[in-house]
Amino acid sequence: MVSIVSQDTLAKRQFGHRARLALSPAGVRAADDQAHAARTLWNLLHAWWRMMPKEKRTLQQADAAIRQAREDIDFLAVLPAQAAQAVLKTYVRAWKNCWEGRADAPNFKGRFRTVLSVDIPQGRDLNIARVHRRWGMASIPKVGRVRFRWTKDLPVGKRADAENRITGARLIKDTLGWHIAFRVQTLEVKPGPHQGAEVGIDMGVTVPIACSDGETYGHGEWLTEKEKARLLHLEQRAARRKRHQRPGERTSRRLHRTYDRIAGLRAKAKRRALDWQHKTTTVIARTYGAVVVEALTIPNMVKSARGTIEEPGRNVAQKSGLNRSISGEAWGRTVTLLTYKTARHGGTLHKVPAPGTSRRCSACGVTTPGSRESQAVFVCKNPDCGWSGNADHNAARNVLHLYRTGLALVPAAGRAVVRRAKRVKPAAAR
Repeated sequence: MVSIVSQDTLAKRQFGHRARLALSPAGVRAADDQAHAARTLWNLLHAWWRMMPKEKRTLQQADAAIRQAREDIDFLAVLPAQAAQAVLKTYVRAWKNCWEGRADAPNFKGRFRTVLSVDIPQGRDLNIARVHRRWGMASIPKVGRVRFRWTKDLPVGKRADAENRITGARLIKDTLGWHIAFRVQTLEVKPGPHQGAEVGIDMGVTVPIACSDGETYGHGEWLTEKEKARLLHLEQRAARRKRHQRPGERTSRRLHRTYDRIAGLRAKAKRRALDWQHKTTTVIARTYGAVVVEALTIPNMVKSARGTIEEPGRNVAQKSGLNRSISGEAWGRTVTLLTYKTARHGGTLHKVPAPGTSRRCSACGVTTPGSRESQAVFVCKNPDCGWSGNADHNAARNVLHLYRTGLALVPAAGRAVVRRAKRVKPAAAR
């Protein structure tokens, strides 16, 4: 089908797909050993980099140091040679990102605070095949043939060619076990302009997503009542064991197991939240042609209100609870998902300034003190208006109005600037 389509209508798409691995106990040990070897190799490379003079920090010298380390240290041999080269490339890329101002300088990787991962640079080494409706098989270097959960059609077998293929993968271990993240490259037809309507979105805590057309998207608790009771019990148990731990004493295995169970429940809640975000953002991207959101500065919104000794903060507990609720909704991740999903469906995503959208009346455009009487109800106190309605829908309508009047944020020289239209539509024209 690709051959009869004009090349001007095709676009190369690169994305990742993550699947759960079903490893045997021996496979888990082998993957763990490779991940710890990769972490150790990173630390050795970082120590070598800081020790060597600036003029000798070259790829050739670093590659020679890695080869020598693999010969001198026995347990580094469990890491495949290509995975060791991937560690070097990742480390050099981390320094380039630091020099270009996109990230901090790379540092040592600790044993417990670092995510275990192993890179598989060559996709042809995987030999992926589908063996069941729900399972596939892949070859992991120095681990063997393993099963993974088949939840997405991948370009393998007869479907694979030079333009549609898996270019590589990465093994990642989280609280719920080992996963494999495939790097997929496909050639797809460019989407045409989306013919859907424009919509403004207000993101909140009580109502996660409220649209300007009156539609709302909500969710329940991420954990069941039994799971929440279990989580509370484990947190209390960990606090008791931590309280009886002497200063400087190593953490006991019992406490580590308790921490692992707590992390497992939290990871389960995060996976459910991510699943809801993916499904909701997909529906929005398919329905609307232009999606408008607020340009929120989330790090400033979740700052602690504790204050200092000289000037202690007020309502610290309430602000801490609000910060946890904001962080739990992951507004930034929602915007990230909407950004690439709207583009994939032919739509666009725009950002507008956030100040005043929840306090301004969407009917008359006037900000009157006391109009937002509660979290859910907005009643305009302007004598000439008196409009009342849902507060979240009112904010979403204001977000859409800012976009329609030409007040939007566009990136320029690495920062966001305000674009103003030459002509501003009156409020009655909305």
